[in-house]
Amino acid sequence: MTNITNSSLPAKAWVVTGPTSGIGRSTALQLTGHGTVVLVGRDARKLAKVQAKVKADGGHALPVVADFSDVASVRRAAAEISALKLPIAGVLNNAGIMPLAPAQSAQGWDLAFATNHVGPFAFTEALIPYLADGTNVVFIASAVEDSERKIAAAAGFRGSRYISAEASARGEWKSDGSTHAGADAYATSKQGNLATVFALSREIPRLRFRAVEPGVNPGSNLVREMNAAIRLLSKAISPIAPLIPYYSSPKRAARVITDVLTDPSNATGVYYNENGKPMQASKQVSDPEYSDRYVAETRALLATVAPMA
Repeated sequence: MTNITNSSLPAKAWVVTGPTSGIGRSTALQLTGHGTVVLVGRDARKLAKVQAKVKADGGHALPVVADFSDVASVRRAAAEISALKLPIAGVLNNAGIMPLAPAQSAQGWDLAFATNHVGPFAFTEALIPYLADGTNVVFIASAVEDSERKIAAAAGFRGSRYISAEASARGEWKSDGSTHAGADAYATSKQGNLATVFALSREIPRLRFRAVEPGVNPGSNLVREMNAAIRLLSKAISPIAPLIPYYSSPKRAARVITDVLTDPSNATGVYYNENGKPMQASKQVSDPEYSDRYVAETRALLATVAPMA
């Protein structure tokens, strides 16, 4: 448990998951001037480094250790954060991975589905009772969930291949998917982020749920998990990435995400592109019946995990 008193803290706090590298780190540093930044990640040493950087920049940060592939871990982290009684103004669900080989979580679920969707969903649901009305809850989504997205199709994605939450947990996807390892799991899990935003915006109108497509980021950790050829290409175009349609950089994405996270308007259920403009999700997840089913099945899956003692 983090020991802290609230007397000397800024008036607002911002929870950022996956803050130790790439977009998450850049966003955490962008938020330094907006209040206390709660850094939630699995590596305590890396969290300490980001905390030190925030302090050097004149800000205040608190580290909370959590492994988003493990439901028990994220529930403990949410409990630790709620116990701090901070004036949380926004929650950013940024943590994500794209494994290139099948792997399992602590619960025995597909690692990408658990880390990218189930963990953030469980984390958010555990925090919701402690969030004040008007709090912004933002998820980093990905347009690769849309089978009609041309740039995603060109990269080898075939959109979400969702069957059910239980099937996804087993690493099973609809047929005729991508030939690229990990692509179906990633696209399906990221669609879960959008389903969450759309469904919860209808279910819980007192909070503001938003999603951001950060663009193709050559400098992100996801690229580091790709093959050598893609990593080399990404390194080559990284300096000019923001000039290419649909591309961005961690720093530019962080500015957009920070704007969305700190936006005081009542906008909810909105999906923003890499330029901070509203965009359309796939027809599939835009269907309220479908997104509600995705969320209901996720809750049923989570109900199989024993609650915290």
